[in-house]
Amino acid sequence: MSIWWSLHLRRDAASVPLARRLLLGTMETAGVDPDVSYDLSVALSEACANAVEHGGDAARGRTSEAYRVTAYLDGEKCRIEVTDAGPGFPAAAAGGRPRPPVRPAPSEAENGRGLCLIQELADHVHFGNKPGRGGAVVSFDKILKWREDAPLVAV
Repeated sequence: MSIWWSLHLRRDAASVPLARRLLLGTMETAGVDPDVSYDLSVALSEACANAVEHGGDAARGRTSEAYRVTAYLDGEKCRIEVTDAGPGFPAAAAGGRPRPPVRPAPSEAENGRGLCLIQELADHVHFGNKPGRGGAVVSFDKILKWREDAPLVAV
């Protein structure tokens, strides 16, 4: 069983719960275990919130009003990818590969925990930059567990 969808969303806070509800509805219909669905929906919400907050690049004249969410439920795995048109992640000095600052935020901070949460909730996480025009790419995978009565369970 495979399910695939992609959304092109405005960089607006109201788009975050829309993406989350679509993911939750898809996984509920497919019969994914609710705990796995919840973990993925929280990770997706954090990735979308980062795209909304950081996804434009006014310094380069790119103030994109959109970002993209793509989800694949394929066999026993779900992969989610969120891309934006912002400045992307800073490159590490030695290898030039993007290295987002993934460290716990101070306890008094009101934000800054999203990337850490994504890493804790998913099985595999990749932070990168789009080639060419730039922009951040956050992708993460999770092995799916199924309800006993799952109608679309992989065989």
